[in-house]
Amino acid sequence: MRAQFVLSEIGVGLRRNLTMTFAVIVSVALSLALFGGSLLMSDQVNTMKGYWYDKVNVSVFLCNKSDAESDPNCAKGAVTEDQKKAILADLDKMTSVVQKVTYESQDAAYKHYKEQFGDSPLASSLTPDQMQESYRIKLKDPEKYQVIATAFDGRDGVQSVQDQKGILDNLFGLLNGMNWAARAVMALMLVVALMLIVNTVRVSAFSRRRETGIMRLVGASGFYIQAPFIMEAAVAGLIGGTVACGFLVIARYFLIDHGLALSEKLNLINFIGWDAVLTKLPLILATSLLMPALAAFFALRKYLKV
Repeated sequence: MRAQFVLSEIGVGLRRNLTMTFAVIVSVALSLALFGGSLLMSDQVNTMKGYWYDKVNVSVFLCNKSDAESDPNCAKGAVTEDQKKAILADLDKMTSVVQKVTYESQDAAYKHYKEQFGDSPLASSLTPDQMQESYRIKLKDPEKYQVIATAFDGRDGVQSVQDQKGILDNLFGLLNGMNWAARAVMALMLVVALMLIVNTVRVSAFSRRRETGIMRLVGASGFYIQAPFIMEAAVAGLIGGTVACGFLVIARYFLIDHGLALSEKLNLINFIGWDAVLTKLPLILATSLLMPALAAFFALRKYLKV
């Protein structure tokens, strides 16, 4: 097969159906940009899980005098020194679950509250004796929260057992939901792109039916006749894939490097690196090449009898 002939046929086909080719490029670019974005979103969620779950603590809050007057869990009064020692001793025995235990006094809790919520109107009315003592427990496995809750929830001197992982799970659930919504839109865009590719190939085959008829008469093989149409679709798809890669690189550069990562409010979020983006680009380019080529190949079996 002469490469010059194939390339010239590709150029002719792309020029004849310029509008539909442009539509294919745009739809492929958008769908694959969403595809890459959903993959990067999954990586971001997993990165955040690994970063935050490693810092998750279970807090055992102890009853104070105010709780003894208002909280049913502290009906037996504020926590005593003996109860605190017993709770700590039991935590020290749970070596298979507990990695580290940190005690936070009322004064330390008051100081942390003032640092975080010093501008709140409530902060000026609080006193250290209104704060709760607590044991902050670092687990070896964040999934083992229930072991701590079962052992200490409802115990004398314990006001509540709180797991920070539950708060994070709600956040990650929201992010995962957004990710699945993006994948649904991506799937819809891929269907639109495939339909455009099939219609483009159909129009291209119809407009060149005379040339293909002559090629049949002179004994050209089926693959020789189909190759230009398949490669037209592959080239259009590859251009769309390249545009999608450009979208992802630009989004990573401006949205994270020069946007979210510079925000003081988000400086505790561990964002994905450039390696996560660069590893997705070959997959997007391969998909942009193979998907249109396969769609064109199967479309030609119906619309181009060779």
